Amino acid sequence: MSNNKLYQAVFDPRSIALIGASSDEKKNTSRPQRYLRRHGYTGKIIPVNPARAEIFGDKAWPDVTSIPDEVDHAFVMVPAKAVPEAVRQCVAKKIPVVTVYSDGFAETGAEGRVKQLELNEIIRGSNTRLVGPNCIGLMSTQTHLALSVNAVLEKLEITPGGLAIVSQSGSMMGGLMSRGLGRGVGFSKLISVGNEADLGVGELAGLLVDDPHTQAILLFMETIRDAPHLADAARRAYNVNKPVIVYKLGRSEVGQDLAASHTGAMAGTDEAVDAFFKAHAMLRVDTLEALFELPALVQGRKPNKKHRVAAMTTTGGGAACVVDRIGTYGVDVVGPSDALVATLAAKNITINKSRITDLTLAGAKKEIYGGVLNALLASDHCDLVLAVAGSSAQFQPQIAVEPLLEADRGDKALAVFLAPHAEASLKLLASAGVAGFRTPESCADSIRAWKEWKAPAAISALDVPRTTAAGKLLAGTSQKQLNEQQACAVFGALGVTQAQTAVMVDANAKVDIGYPVVAKILSPDIAHKTDAGGVVLNVADAAQLKKAAEDIYSRVKTKHPQAKLNGILVQRMERGLAEVIVGYKRDPQVGPLVVIGVGGVLAEIYHDFAMRLAPVTPEAAAQMIEEVKGLAVIRGYRGMTRGDCAALAQAVAAFSQLAAFDDIAEAEINPLIVKQENEGVVAVDGLIVRH
Repeated sequence: MSNNKLYQAVFDPRSIALIGASSDEKKNTSRPQRYLRRHGYTGKIIPVNPARAEIFGDKAWPDVTSIPDEVDHAFVMVPAKAVPEAVRQCVAKKIPVVTVYSDGFAETGAEGRVKQLELNEIIRGSNTRLVGPNCIGLMSTQTHLALSVNAVLEKLEITPGGLAIVSQSGSMMGGLMSRGLGRGVGFSKLISVGNEADLGVGELAGLLVDDPHTQAILLFMETIRDAPHLADAARRAYNVNKPVIVYKLGRSEVGQDLAASHTGAMAGTDEAVDAFFKAHAMLRVDTLEALFELPALVQGRKPNKKHRVAAMTTTGGGAACVVDRIGTYGVDVVGPSDALVATLAAKNITINKSRITDLTLAGAKKEIYGGVLNALLASDHCDLVLAVAGSSAQFQPQIAVEPLLEADRGDKALAVFLAPHAEASLKLLASAGVAGFRTPESCADSIRAWKEWKAPAAISALDVPRTTAAGKLLAGTSQKQLNEQQACAVFGALGVTQAQTAVMVDANAKVDIGYPVVAKILSPDIAHKTDAGGVVLNVADAAQLKKAAEDIYSRVKTKHPQAKLNGILVQRMERGLAEVIVGYKRDPQVGPLVVIGVGGVLAEIYHDFAMRLAPVTPEAAAQMIEEVKGLAVIRGYRGMTRGDCAALAQAVAAFSQLAAFDDIAEAEINPLIVKQENEGVVAVDGLIVRH
């Protein structure tokens, strides 16, 4: 089915079958028919109920099969056990879209998941697409489509506008609608996706990218079920200047399972989701208010390269509430430039060079507030103007609000926080397309999101010769977890330099590597060799090596009597300026990820790392190095000797090519030793775990 036909069937159907419609106004199943009429839907409404000849004046049919006319969209409200047959009839009638309101499917557990899979099998191979099950419905203001059981539609009038909402929470749809309307915004489309058995957030958001009535797409999410479609929709939305703004639950996941690698402990689900959103130019907000207040700040824009904020106010405390908070987000708040001070002085407006231009004592005058505002908007020393107004916003809007409405904003972002409760002024700002904020928290949250917003990340191509070579090595092993020698061989094939090594099959074996060396147990069953007593450093000669090997075998066999031991790995001791952990994991929601941080046995303790979707380019890897605070030691911090950051970036990019292998669950180099500039990097430990 083409996107145009799918869009029409979902949001602009000419005829709707209401399967399980009720004539009892007290029942939820009567609501869609009444709401469609109440909100002005002009298409054909076809109730389906074998016990009724007509419902609310519309002729009723006993089943879908008996409907003589074509149907664009079916809304299923029968009990769960009757849903499969209803969907079968819809498929037989070639109805393009079926929305299932009925619950009792995957949301209920294993038995419900089996029932839901049955629906997928019924529509497989047909041209019928399914929304839900467990879906509360949808709405389109342009076509007066109120196809929902949501009680808020009983009385609430939905104002048309440019915001579209796709929600994974049906119960929140009413709250989202009422909150948005209370902020003076209007909606183009609203849709609940239910369990996303077929059509999900990504594909539906993709339809909204092409919707001429939608200017921004808002997502209320609990999880990511279809990352490829969502990524495609977000990138297309970016290209047509439609911001995708996300409020996602799950910032704090309790009881996260620790994986075999440090990477698994560091890179939790929420960090992975964050990396996904950023890679595809989606803006994530932490406050529900910002979901509706941020769009006006970013609509029709592209991300800034610089993020300097100039703040002006008629209430020092009100401005401080926002500025203090954005300071914790690392936002640079700048004072006025000399040129701007001089420009205003020529107009008899005196300001100081404080980072907050406080006009409280200058007198409540429109010409002063407007003069400073327009000067800041025209100045090249800042990229966003934060304008804060005090009580005048409520009682004398002509002083601070009118200048905001009349200002020539040009290309400059403008965020307005009104300290008092000033609904009338906020609605004036909303009608003029000015981003107005009710709370300092949502204002700061939105400025943070604006600062973190980036263009979509470049998609790195796979290095086919290297991934082919690595694939041959992987094909030669069958165990779930590779030993260090096998893992490092794979990394070497991808282009990561390895330390010189040899293997002792027993404690008496001879090795030909220059001393000093490190001796390590070689086993696919022991992920953390140090914890197992399986590592001895600074071995100076052959006699010490024999003793080290004997001690390692003794300790490891005591702690891990069932572990398969492949021998002792002897490795030349390597030194450098810093130890870096480079990790990889395939996240179940967003797919392959690469992580870097400060290496060592306590890597996850510091929670100081950078993450990207894999594979990455060397340029993206270089940005990751800049983000890790602990790697300042190799970036030349305060005159320290610079490390070979270029070689590190190349190694990270090469390692991230593990994304070519679907069966690798996680992998890690810990540590990757970074030497002085132009001396390279070298991996001295490695781990690969398959699914």
